[in-house]
Parts: sequence; C-alpha cells; structure tokens
Amino acid sequence: MSWYAYCITERNAFPELSRHRRPMPLAGINGLFGNQTFFFPAADLAVIVSEHMPEDAARLQTAEGQAAARDHARVISTCFNKSTVLPFRFGTTFEDDDALRRSVRSNQRHFMANVERLRGKAEMHLKVVVDDICPETKGQGHTYQAAGQQYLSHLRESATRQRERQSKARALSLQMHRMFLPLAEEITCKRMDSGKMLLDIAHLVDKKTVERYQNKYSTATMELKDCAMQLSGPWPPYHFVQRDQA
Repeated sequence: MSWYAYCITERNAFPELSRHRRPMPLAGINGLFGNQTFFFPAADLAVIVSEHMPEDAARLQTAEGQAAARDHARVISTCFNKSTVLPFRFGTTFEDDDALRRSVRSNQRHFMANVERLRGKAEMHLKVVVDDICPETKGQGHTYQAAGQQYLSHLRESATRQRERQSKARALSLQMHRMFLPLAEEITCKRMDSGKMLLDIAHLVDKKTVERYQNKYSTATMELKDCAMQLSGPWPPYHFVQRDQA
C-alpha cells in the first residue's frame, strides 16, 4: 500500500496510539480527498499518513490539487496543536511500509535533532508592503534595445536601483528584527506588479510568546505608517525545518 505523508511528529504525543507497532487510524482527522489518516509509528517518531491510491496521484495534478493543498496544511496544523511537527512538502508519497520505514530510519538522527530544536516553537508570518524607492520609469520594465553607451548606461542604472532596493529591504528587515526579536527568521523580498516592494518574513518564536508577538505587531502597525502590514500565525514551522529527507 502506498502512503501520502503529511508530517513527522513525536510518538509520545499520541499516548493512546504510541504502544502500537502498526499503523493506527487517527480519529476525527481526514486527509486528502477525505481519506482516513493514520498514525505510523517509527522508533521514537511517528509519521502522519493517509492511504494513497494511483488515482489520487492524478487528482493532485487537476483543479482538485488546490483543495488538496489546503487539506495537507489542515492535517499538519491539527497535529501541530498536539505536538512538535516536521512538515513534509505537499505531494510527498512512499510506495509502501518498507519505503517509509527506511526513510525515517536513515534520517532518524536528523529528524530527532529537528524535533529537539523546534519543540515548543511556532512560526509567525509577516507580509510588509512599502513603496519602491526606485520606481521604474516608463519602458524600463522591458528589454532595452539600444546600442553602445546608452545600453551600458541603462545597465548601470538598473544595477543601482537594485542595490538601493536591497539596501532598503535590509534596513526594513533589521527594523523588524529589532521590534519582534525572533529566535530565527527567513526573509524574501520582491518587486510587485503594482510597483511596490513586498517583504515576506517568517519569524520563529516560542509558542509561549505568541501573544506578546501579536501585541508588538499592533504597535508596529501604528508606528510604521509608510508600511502596509499583514500578520498570520501561529503556524507549524514550515520555513525552519532543515531538509535532509531521503
């Protein structure tokens, strides 16, 4: 039987199932396409899975895939409410029991280190939108078809704008770091079609400090008038799982 994998969790987080050696159904949690989820024990860990049929693989490539992605995240979040979790990427499958056990066994030390590092932690997600300090002028977003000196000048201007954007993004991300004091962070920055800059920030925090973090966010929205900010979380630590899965 093939398995669809959602996340790795601590075996002792489910004491009613931890004594079992074979996969056991998880009551009240349905997975992709309404499939029953199972607690699959593997040494000191457990993998949350559901049965994966050949037709399910095809459905993931259709419009149903978007709903399936939400179901994937929902199962992980439900388990996160009970325990530390290491999320699998959407679409991760194992062809049978032996393949799943081999993967956990070969990565056991790595998985356990991740669990220890992330125990009691959660991810907060900030989106920060600011005006681009170097807006493109008309025609600059397209291929520049000029020769010689004009072309070189255009390249220098583009490089300068990019450096200034990066400098602005670094300054803003540092400001966010000082305000929120996360344990760790992952940041990406991109220019939006609207001409604004978007900083996508994931902060790792202690679950016990989530309310304090939310209060800091309320303060930040009042202080940073030139930024549009959006907060979500707490989430499972998607951005902070160190990947080394076989």
